[in-house]
Amino acid sequence: MSEQAASTARSTPDAAPEARAETKPGAQPKTAPAAKATGRATSRRTGKVTSKAAADAAAKMVAKATAKSASRTPAKAAAKSAPKPATKTAATSAAKPATKSTAKPATESTAKRATKTTAKGAANTATSAVAASKSAAPVRKAAAKPESQTALVRRARRINRELAEAYPYAHPELDFENPFQLLIATVLSAQTTDLRVNQTTPALFAKYPTPEAMADADPEELEQLLRPTGFFRAKAKACLGLSAAIRDRFGGRVPNRLEDLVTLPGVGRKTANVVLGNAFGVPGITVDTHFGRLARRFGWTTSEDPVKIEQEVGSLFPKSEWTMLSHRLIFHGRRVCHARKPACGACPIAPLCPSYGEGETDPAKAAKLLKYELGGGPGQRLKPPSDFPGKPAPPLGEG
Repeated sequence: MSEQAASTARSTPDAAPEARAETKPGAQPKTAPAAKATGRATSRRTGKVTSKAAADAAAKMVAKATAKSASRTPAKAAAKSAPKPATKTAATSAAKPATKSTAKPATESTAKRATKTTAKGAANTATSAVAASKSAAPVRKAAAKPESQTALVRRARRINRELAEAYPYAHPELDFENPFQLLIATVLSAQTTDLRVNQTTPALFAKYPTPEAMADADPEELEQLLRPTGFFRAKAKACLGLSAAIRDRFGGRVPNRLEDLVTLPGVGRKTANVVLGNAFGVPGITVDTHFGRLARRFGWTTSEDPVKIEQEVGSLFPKSEWTMLSHRLIFHGRRVCHARKPACGACPIAPLCPSYGEGETDPAKAAKLLKYELGGGPGQRLKPPSDFPGKPAPPLGEG
């Protein structure tokens, strides 16, 4: 063997270690997510939303979200700049130049041996790189400990406190003056907005102010009054039935017990808890579509069943908090944490939410997604509480 061929043959196997050095499945893919997690964990609230004006409330909420977003930016940049593991193609291409350069000057047998060794080393390196990249995610998942029940309770109660600061004016968004009006309004709110119900009930209660009056209403006339709320025939039937039951079985007074309320036509646990919590001061959890969605996003439950959600969420909080917790989650779901595109970048509890990132995270873009008083528009009540920072809703036909 010539001196040049021997030298070449000795240098050829070294190509594989070079490929291994380039494609060594290293710590970079692991450190980037770690940096991101650290950025999330160290984010803190920096202010408090006041109820002086809707504009101030929205501006402060966005300012807080901007500060939190800034603390996440370096982590995101680090994650993006981290080098990715080399693929099989990269490892093979690193080995090819060595094979080509040695094949020509070496003898045929030496070239074949060198090519075989180089290819084998490159293939092994590439296989290791692919295996490492596939196993990286499961390793990170296994490293994350599941949240204990104690930690879940602490996080859930902190979220409740944060929402209380963001919405100190949270309230039931149905206009009512007595338990009967609230009961009827809640029944009518199915499959429509509270705003549309509030625009419909003034004329309804002017004509039928008591259970006795509504029980004797002409069905067709009642249907016409309820038409704007949708499903007006079924709702008219329920209103007639529950009014007659209240007149005949409860002496014309709305019952103040859950077991009695759910026996009325068209009244389920959700409606009963609304009436108990807001008309009688009896704590109850109102599991509507907003409450259920946020409870799942916050990791408080995985259930879709309203009764299970009520039980699982109720176990995380003292009973005295149930009614106001319901108002706060519903307020947040309608204004910020929307079903299709939540405004994560304007969310006051982003550091506590395991679902952060499902929606728009840029604070400026997220601010445009805010609704009702936070977005500069009117609320849903024609007669809102005195501390509500937004505008009253317009009567039917005026907005």
